[in-house]
Amino acid sequence: MESRFEQFKMAISGINRYVQKIERNEMVKRGYKGAFAQYLAVLKRFEEGLTSSELCEICDKDKAAVSRIIAEMEEKGLISREHKKVRTYRTKIVLTEKGRNTADYVSERAKAAIAAVSDGVMDENQREVFYSTLEVLYKNLQKVSREGIPQEDL
Repeated sequence: MESRFEQFKMAISGINRYVQKIERNEMVKRGYKGAFAQYLAVLKRFEEGLTSSELCEICDKDKAAVSRIIAEMEEKGLISREHKKVRTYRTKIVLTEKGRNTADYVSERAKAAIAAVSDGVMDENQREVFYSTLEVLYKNLQKVSREGIPQEDL
């Protein structure tokens, strides 16, 4: 029988893999990379724009990955940057009209995906508890990854 940690790890890994696959499948329909979905969703929430550094933090990605995606999204006309005399990581990135339309598409497809995978699984109260618990687990995993696993007296 699998340990709880193995069960947890396999479930989280599988969920991440399938979410990425769904993003890829949906974005390819529009001629984009699946990786764009996460950034579009985040930028949609922050209409005033975000810097690359803020995107790194929010999306939990390194600067190189964010730089590549931002360059590709700008080339495709999904985003624009304020080109002022400041370092690239300090310039705000905002969605263009095309980017907002694509972000709306991502949002609608995400809602449809959540509805399809959670149909009949839980009611709204259970869903709130589930997402709240998932957020606590995420934050605790971040802390343990930074500080290490707490040592118990052996």
